[in-house]
Amino acid sequence: MKKILILLLLLTCSVHGQSEYPQDYFKNPLDITLVLSGTFGELRSSHFHAGIDFKTQQRQGLKVYASAEGYVSRIKISHYGYGKALYITHPNGYTTVYGHLQKFSDRLEKYIKECQYEKENFEVEVFPSSDELKVASNEVIAYSGNTGSSGGPHLHFEIRDNQERPINPMLFGISAKDSKPPFVSAVYAYPKDDDAVINGKNKRIPLRLIPQKNGSYDVENVTAYGNIGFGITSYDKQDLAPNNNGVSNIQTFFNGNKSLEIDFKRFSFDETKHIKRLIDYAYFKEKKSRIQKLFIQKNNPLSLYKDAYDNGYVRIEDSTSSVYKVRIRDYEGNETWVNIPITGKYEKLKKDIEDHSDKTIIYNNQSTELKSGNIAVNFYENTAYEDVLIDFKANSDTLYLHTDTIPLQKNFYINYDLSNYKAEHLEKVFIAKLYGYRKRPSYINTKRKGNTLSAGSKTFGTYTLAMDSVAPTIKPVNFQNKKWLSKYRYLKVKIDDDLSGISKYRATVNGKWILMEYDYKTNMLVHDFNDNIVIDTKNDLKIIVTDNVGNSSTFEATFFRK
Repeated sequence: MKKILILLLLLTCSVHGQSEYPQDYFKNPLDITLVLSGTFGELRSSHFHAGIDFKTQQRQGLKVYASAEGYVSRIKISHYGYGKALYITHPNGYTTVYGHLQKFSDRLEKYIKECQYEKENFEVEVFPSSDELKVASNEVIAYSGNTGSSGGPHLHFEIRDNQERPINPMLFGISAKDSKPPFVSAVYAYPKDDDAVINGKNKRIPLRLIPQKNGSYDVENVTAYGNIGFGITSYDKQDLAPNNNGVSNIQTFFNGNKSLEIDFKRFSFDETKHIKRLIDYAYFKEKKSRIQKLFIQKNNPLSLYKDAYDNGYVRIEDSTSSVYKVRIRDYEGNETWVNIPITGKYEKLKKDIEDHSDKTIIYNNQSTELKSGNIAVNFYENTAYEDVLIDFKANSDTLYLHTDTIPLQKNFYINYDLSNYKAEHLEKVFIAKLYGYRKRPSYINTKRKGNTLSAGSKTFGTYTLAMDSVAPTIKPVNFQNKKWLSKYRYLKVKIDDDLSGISKYRATVNGKWILMEYDYKTNMLVHDFNDNIVIDTKNDLKIIVTDNVGNSSTFEATFFRK
């Protein structure tokens, strides 16, 4: 009887574990072999990847199917981000998301275009009720594309829980062929404090990897003393694609005991910005490579961590021998190990006294205001993750605010007092960040209040005032003035602005607003005559384009259609 009870208990636990994420509920949203260009939790420039990216054979227009029955709960169209995106809420409480779409199915396209014409705006976001747009499982809901901030044709696919937290879709049985273990391209050791020593130094140290025949890696013996941590650069590859993808799980062990686990299973959008705390931000900005730190520093709120003993740091004593191991796994369970032997060796380092008299301190737990001439910079509490020393100086209208090597968790604010500027110049001036070797100014969202210009930024760097007095350009692409366009389905116009960037545009035919879709990657405005808005033979087209400081251009032409 006792054995039967134990067996029943084990079966119950097993069923419960399997039912946490339904395995046969969600179907593949494409009818081609699934090949991934991006995995869940993958490290991006400023966030964790919230879904999986399916390759679409380098083309657009593939049918996208509803992964399960439900109703369309949100449609969002934007120039950036997910571009054209569709959200379907399902009876089991989960929501699937389909991003970078080329267009929606006829039924959904009609619905959203009515919204766009009502609002007279290409960018819209609507939240249909549960009985407006019901969809069946495997119903064609859209066609794959390259809209928004997509870097190439693909389908972005997410599954979110009822708290809007993205979850790895592979947990629900959606997968791509992957028999290759992750690989490691670099390993580093980090001192926790000034008293720690690694190979005779108190700084980040690269460690030499020695690949083994079994696929694991050994590292040359490390001498160390004090509290230290480690970091790795690692990737995974799928069977059918050459691109590097993110890994699914990382575990560390010190002398056989688990030290830390990072599990890329689920996160919230509120925390994704804190990727800056997971990676070595300074190294990424300098080398364009992401080291994943296997220790948890102060003010790191990420929920990805599990079983963090002493925040992942290890204590090395003098005259000891230890082994630190890292296990990296992809979702399919393929794994790679890194073995790091450590010899404890006490070394007293000569500490150089650094002169910080030319630096300015920004405190983590209080607000700080920096001023120079007509420029003021405000750092509010918790802008930085910890107290930091930065370079701060101003020369005329140029602000030198350190370099972009220190991670920040929210905006600081730059304020310029323009009381001494001529009134006719104020409307065309904006705050810009200088980029690249040529220090080209790039517009950042600038607000005006009286004689003060203000802008927020989350990255250090060089800022200045720039003036844009040149209006945007508007050029027809596939037609000329007084041309017949009866055989054309699309009306195409190219718009561009050389400095502050496009802010808004408006197009009308015979005084009536028409929808023109804007692709910032190609600077193209496109109207589809199948909207059946243009019904007259003679048509007067008028397009007004405005940049971010208010310069405006108007293009007018006449075309004919039967």
